[in-house]
Amino acid sequence: MSLTDIMSGANLALLPTVALLIFFGVFLAIVAWVLLRPKRDVERWARMPMDDDAPQPSRGDGFERRPN
Repeated sequence: MSLTDIMSGANLALLPTVALLIFFGVFLAIVAWVLLRPKRDVERWARMPMDDDAPQPSRGDGFERRPN
């Protein structure tokens, strides 16, 4: 059995739909993750492009500690 026989017998019409559903699911998960973040984190992210301060010691969770 050749690769041509295998590919011609496979139902490949379903693959674009599956790919779209996977993309849509990942997109919704990322949007939900962003929208469910605490407002404090989002405000810190908004200040990052204009932040010229020296980096602060990390808490180990990937976010910098900010003085209050």
